[in-house]
Amino acid sequence: MLVTAVVRKTHRAGRVDVYVDGEVAFDVPHDTARTCDLHPGRRIEPAEIEEIVAAERKRGAMEAAIALLARRPRSEREVRRRLVQRGFPPALVDDTISRLCALKLIDDAAFARFWADTRDRTSPRGRRLVTQELRTHGVDSNVAAATTAELSDADAAYRLASRRMRGLEGADYQTFRNRLGGRLQRRGFGWDVAQSTIERCWRELGGTPIEDDLASGI
Repeated sequence: MLVTAVVRKTHRAGRVDVYVDGEVAFDVPHDTARTCDLHPGRRIEPAEIEEIVAAERKRGAMEAAIALLARRPRSEREVRRRLVQRGFPPALVDDTISRLCALKLIDDAAFARFWADTRDRTSPRGRRLVTQELRTHGVDSNVAAATTAELSDADAAYRLASRRMRGLEGADYQTFRNRLGGRLQRRGFGWDVAQSTIERCWRELGGTPIEDDLASGI
């Protein structure tokens, strides 16, 4: 078998089509073609083609995963799903995930800490909801629970409510409670935490203490 042409791809910068015996056999990055000494007139065997293609796919899967992880930490399930969506075969996905885990580039415990900390700082929500989110990302239930155990629902609820309560200044207590309480419950806070947070915010705005039936709900 003979390499008959190496042609730059029109719509994929940096890659070339390698023609063998007059037909496109495979495509690789230009650097790979140079490293493998692929040029017209070079003899090549099927086994070598398979080796080059397999190495290219392996490199491509790793680069795709690293590019994904460069944006933010990801759970193993997230990376696996994205590689499958990119069309990489299951065996290659498994191999790539194993290598990333060995390099500590995928670490579900570290991802869980990142996720919980980011949520707590930028978008406070209840421990229960954060735990559910981590489980959705494929984090082990014990790891998720241990991570969120460090969060304070009371503190997070107050930080969330304090961003909203000034906009409710001047509202009657019922309106204040319903709107603030609804927001807190949508963010995963239980009734007890929501109620105590509402009362704290109401007092800070100078509201008159109001007896409320705690069992009535929001």
